[in-house]
Amino acid sequence: MSRPRVAVFRPDDGRVDDAADLLDSLGAEPVPDPMLTIEPTGETPPDADFVVLTSATGVDVLAAAGWDPGDAVLCCIGASTAEAAEEAGWTVDRVPEQYDSEGMVRELRGDVAGKTVALARSDRASATMPEGLREAGADVTETTLYRLERPADAGESASLAARGELDGVAFTSSSTVEGFLTAAEERGVREAAVVGLEDAVVGAIAESPAETARDAGIAVDVVPETADFEALARAVVERAKRRA
Repeated sequence: MSRPRVAVFRPDDGRVDDAADLLDSLGAEPVPDPMLTIEPTGETPPDADFVVLTSATGVDVLAAAGWDPGDAVLCCIGASTAEAAEEAGWTVDRVPEQYDSEGMVRELRGDVAGKTVALARSDRASATMPEGLREAGADVTETTLYRLERPADAGESASLAARGELDGVAFTSSSTVEGFLTAAEERGVREAAVVGLEDAVVGAIAESPAETARDAGIAVDVVPETADFEALARAVVERAKRRA
């Protein structure tokens, strides 16, 4: 049996190489196609009662800058973000059951009235969390820790999908879905790439990127119970092998 060809879109800061190695170990032929590069802004969040971090990338950027949460209640979206924060030597106080902005709002809305909340995220973060926390009575500040850019040479996966030569994809954020579609558009194969994914196993790490994909007409086959890349990769590869 040939190895299923699976595309992965993690940032080109080492994580895409780790992801490719994982796919290889699972018996897949990895197609590393980074859709994002990380550009730190040099900014750090102000002192606040609560600090919310949304990604392991944000943790890495802050740790490299020498930032520390101090006495703030440190809140992390997702197990991987919390794990990265703990590895940085910080104590994680709150992790929502649902690993997205809505889940964090539900986690904190009963505790933040009259409190200051610092959100530290990328430049592509949605308005869901600040709006929800302000409605709960919090004084919210937003800090852009890093900007996300798409590499100029991104899009090999889109070309493969358009030719029907891709067996699976593993989307790890809405930005990677959008990057895939933009790269396909620039190569003149957007419609063909979306059609080509009909015969591939499409995985999304959480409901947010899954919804972005569905809105673009891409059917999503896999969303793991936990927002974890290894769980996503295993599910996509196993289903792709069964389909083959």
